[in-house]
Amino acid sequence: MSSPRIIVLVAIQGVQLLDVSGPLDVFAEANIQSGVEAYRLQVVGVTRGAIRASSGARLLPDLTIEDDRRVTALPRLHTMLVAGAPHAGDAPAEPMLLDWLRRMAPRTSRYGSVCRGAFLLAEAGLLNGRRVTTHWAVADRLGSSFPAVTVDADAILVRDGKVRTAAGVTTGLDLALALVEEDLGRDVALKVASQLVMYFKRPGGQGQFSRRAVPAAANRSALQELQRWVAAHPGQQHDVPSLALRMGVSARHLTRLFREEVGVTPASWVEAARVTVARELLENRDLAPKQVAAECGFSSVDTLRRAFMRVMGVTPADYRKRHAMPVQ
Repeated sequence: MSSPRIIVLVAIQGVQLLDVSGPLDVFAEANIQSGVEAYRLQVVGVTRGAIRASSGARLLPDLTIEDDRRVTALPRLHTMLVAGAPHAGDAPAEPMLLDWLRRMAPRTSRYGSVCRGAFLLAEAGLLNGRRVTTHWAVADRLGSSFPAVTVDADAILVRDGKVRTAAGVTTGLDLALALVEEDLGRDVALKVASQLVMYFKRPGGQGQFSRRAVPAAANRSALQELQRWVAAHPGQQHDVPSLALRMGVSARHLTRLFREEVGVTPASWVEAARVTVARELLENRDLAPKQVAAECGFSSVDTLRRAFMRVMGVTPADYRKRHAMPVQ
């Protein structure tokens, strides 16, 4: 029997508890489903004592980076994951932690992060030249703060070389499950997913959970008024000539205004606005797909589906399954 893979979860003060407990439960379940100790799990804190999570719960680490001799005495680390915290990235990380991450990363077969944990790895210089993901709400900030890092703002999981990153909070479970599949195969990973009642492969990207898909508003008041009118009447004709006529400008001028003020073409903005209305209908009203398409100004169910996939990354049917309000 081969030695168990050493999995280290790094947790800072204020950690999001699910970023730690979620992956731990997946790896622990993999041990059960595989029938062997495939993984040996270690939670590492920065300093001695309990780690207070963002929820107020306390977590006792197995080791701390102050116990450097005990950590380095472990067999070769297989995986190091840095858990996120709601404040991670808001201020510089502790130099002691960054130095420790830099020293440990080369000793691992793979390393990565969950949610805002990516900020700690990026600050340590361990994501330079890599493609990664993080929580959609801070993805732009991660990219602007660390230009050497390529951030995929919509991805749930990203694998680049030995680096593995997960989007936010619950996606730590998806990341751990993907690692189980890498290590132990699809059959074991499927059993783990079934036991934990989770998706084996979560469909879509972060757009389905965020409000990033809400179309941007213009700064110019006349253009804002036009946008509000389109949002209130999504089923009407909204091609460029009709919108320009309503605003009292030429079609060319309207297109230029949209590009300058909103950053997209009028057609792209109208499509996103219609998808936003479709989302609300799918969440709150029990309408047939044909009715949703008609109310939102799509010529057919297939047109609605294609637009929804472009904007949200999932089909309207899949979106409704996960977001519809329960029938009372």
